[in-house]
Amino acid sequence: MPDTYQLASKFLSALDADWQRHISAIGPCLHQPHAARDPYESLVRAIAYQQLHAKAGDAIVGRLLALFPTSTFPRPEQILATDFEQMRGCGFSASKIATIQGIAQAALDGVVPDYATALAMDDEALIERLITLRGVGRWTVEMLLIYSLERPDVLPADDFGVREGYRRLKGLEQQPSRKQMIDIGRAWSPYRTVAAWYLWRVPNR
Repeated sequence: MPDTYQLASKFLSALDADWQRHISAIGPCLHQPHAARDPYESLVRAIAYQQLHAKAGDAIVGRLLALFPTSTFPRPEQILATDFEQMRGCGFSASKIATIQGIAQAALDGVVPDYATALAMDDEALIERLITLRGVGRWTVEMLLIYSLERPDVLPADDFGVREGYRRLKGLEQQPSRKQMIDIGRAWSPYRTVAAWYLWRVPNR
């Protein structure tokens, strides 16, 4: 979708001088989705990375994958058959293990849709369906929408990096609230995913 990113960058640059200056400094949008990744896998990976730095998340996922050397990613039934202590050995907390097991069961029950079904659902319908799962919040599903389903118009308004990026971009005293962020972000549609990508990259000044 590089053409879409180029259009998005032009659109956002035209909003005001702050956006124009920031986008000129960062350069082209290099957003890298993990296209066609199964929603079940995306959710498990998102839970692994929750509240962790990327390196720590990478290590935990790496240890999980090492338990299943013949699979590219463990299937739901494999997760459910894995001993609690083995999961703890990967670095997952008890709470994350319960969440991941719940996701695996929900995938087997058809609550977590397959890729083709998820692709046909609109953003809000998918969010409403998946936040019923224990430990899965709106942000987790938004990461799935952005990185697996390549949705171009998703603004994770709960995301600290997005709100802090906007605060820095505009030189504000305080971060906008979630509701304020949603209202402000309406001006960035239909390219809110690219807006988020740029906000994650606003330097501290």
